[in-house]
Amino acid sequence: MLAERIMVLGVNHKTTPVEIRERLAFSDPREPLKKLFSIPEVEECCLLSTCNRVEVFSVGNPTDSVKAGIRNMLFANSGVTDKETERYTFIFQEVEAVNHLFRVAASLDSMIVGEVQILGQLKQAFRDATEQNCTGVILNRFVQKSFSVAKRIRTETKIGSNAVSISYAAVELAKKIFGNLKNKKVLLVGAGEMAELAAEHLITQGVGEVIVANRTFERAVNLARRFNGSAVALSELISQLEIADIIISSTGASDLVLRKQDVKPVMRQRKHRPLFLIDIAVPRDLDPEINDLDNVYLFDIDDLQNVIEVNKSERQKEAGKAERIVKEETLKFMQWLENFEVTPTIVAIREKADAIRTAELAKTLSQLKDLSPGEIKSIEILTTSLVNKLLHDPLKFLKLNGAADEREVKLDLTRKLFGLDSEAHGKPGRRG
Repeated sequence: MLAERIMVLGVNHKTTPVEIRERLAFSDPREPLKKLFSIPEVEECCLLSTCNRVEVFSVGNPTDSVKAGIRNMLFANSGVTDKETERYTFIFQEVEAVNHLFRVAASLDSMIVGEVQILGQLKQAFRDATEQNCTGVILNRFVQKSFSVAKRIRTETKIGSNAVSISYAAVELAKKIFGNLKNKKVLLVGAGEMAELAAEHLITQGVGEVIVANRTFERAVNLARRFNGSAVALSELISQLEIADIIISSTGASDLVLRKQDVKPVMRQRKHRPLFLIDIAVPRDLDPEINDLDNVYLFDIDDLQNVIEVNKSERQKEAGKAERIVKEETLKFMQWLENFEVTPTIVAIREKADAIRTAELAKTLSQLKDLSPGEIKSIEILTTSLVNKLLHDPLKFLKLNGAADEREVKLDLTRKLFGLDSEAHGKPGRRG
């Protein structure tokens, strides 16, 4: 049966430590795809390789030799023993394989539930596989369905709407304070990695300008160039407060770089326009008492972590809804597989029945003279109706759901009853 031919074999962050996973990364999928496709009884395949997972989705006969062949390809030149490869790899087949791919596409299997990168990576993996002619009817439908499942989950749940990284949390808070971030000015104090990421996310939200203040002016210039912004010396920090709307500080300094008495007179010059400050530095760059000033909003790394923890909890709630959607869509896909399995037999039965009807009708009409076109049409309708009514119950019996072994017995029995295999009515090729 088709469901038995679907398999997922691979490693991921749950089964395999990073020092092993990094040995399996494939920068160019063409060669590994060729090797996978050359394994006997692998009829279709797709390779997903990211920092957290290397997984092979295949259609074919999942024999022990096929599983060993896929493992050998994945772990080639890794220095991992055959015994260890079995310990590190997971295998899902049939409904578990379908469920797994849908969960991967929807980011339910990711380290950060709700992240969006995995879907793009899966789409690229599928493009690579199709370009190498490694996919066919089943895998095409399977992977494309995973995309639609992911889209449905994004539409019907809020699994991706809550920030779960420091940089995203900073942007989320800024949007709550200002609403629209369009044309807001961002001042980066220092050049920490998280501050840079926060600035990148703010730019995607439409901020108007990025100013970089750093102790090393050359470093400020280089970073400002990345954001099409401007650079200033760290000594100019206080003067920049008058024009900035959002300040992200990450200097690594041993003492505070900005105190309450520095900010208070500036707020009068700003006419008390809101000022949003994010202190990502440890130890802190910004005086906590700054938060006591009117229209000044200061958040440190702990505040952002609290936002993240709350949002993670919200994502987990939404993940429950997403899991129900995955379960529902898995059942739908399994139903499609069952129908796909019987479709060639149904088509063959109808073709054989219609061929018999057409031949017998031609014999009869050749013996009946002087029939009008209307009478011939009525006889054709009558014979078609008789065939359809006679086939109704057998085809209904064939379509009824049941256990996999029952379906296979029914399919074989039906083909024998109608003499399909004896007349060279074979099942269609799998590559399709």
